[in-house]
Amino acid sequence: MPALIAGATGLIGHELARHWTGPGDLLMLLRQTPRAPSGPRLRPLVVDFTALPALPQAQEAFCCLGTTIAQAGSQAAFRAVDFDAVLAFAKAAQAAGVRRFGLVSALGARAGAGSFYTRVKGEAEDAITALGFESLCIARPSLLAGNRAALGQPPRRAEALGLALLQPLGRLVPAAWRPIDAAFVARALLRAVREGRPGRRTLESAEMQGLGMP
Repeated sequence: MPALIAGATGLIGHELARHWTGPGDLLMLLRQTPRAPSGPRLRPLVVDFTALPALPQAQEAFCCLGTTIAQAGSQAAFRAVDFDAVLAFAKAAQAAGVRRFGLVSALGARAGAGSFYTRVKGEAEDAITALGFESLCIARPSLLAGNRAALGQPPRRAEALGLALLQPLGRLVPAAWRPIDAAFVARALLRAVREGRPGRRTLESAEMQGLGMP
């Protein structure tokens, strides 16, 4: 059986695809194919996330979809990606037989959060939890480090500023808030999903600093 991934062109999704070794192929659901990862076990599938087709049978799925309000252009457009598309993919994966689901969320995600960004992330977490996957793993990374330019992504000013301020401080910054490389998040999520603990498991950024080591 293949595994499924949505968001393979982003920082974390690209790293997850790059580290994919099977078993089986990784079916990448994409809005478009340019700059999609390539490899012998990677299979692209261009889809419309507002009208997903029936997906092939799978046991594992990974959702790395995400944008920013600045990139999306409005709160409504942001929610269309970070809630609507995320939940649509989770439902399609469940219909395809997926039992183990991995979701990339954000530090501080909570449905009642004051920040619109973290509130939508928390609402997405709760909606997917309610679907009742046999095993659900949610990754909540702190500030992400990675080469967005190499993936053809526009820079994120707040992210760049945060990295410039925090990275020189190294381990002086508490692990929960320390910037984390996208590759660490990808490896941690892969390993946690493969472990398949029953119920919901939340990976905070500090835990991923260790679990995601090469």
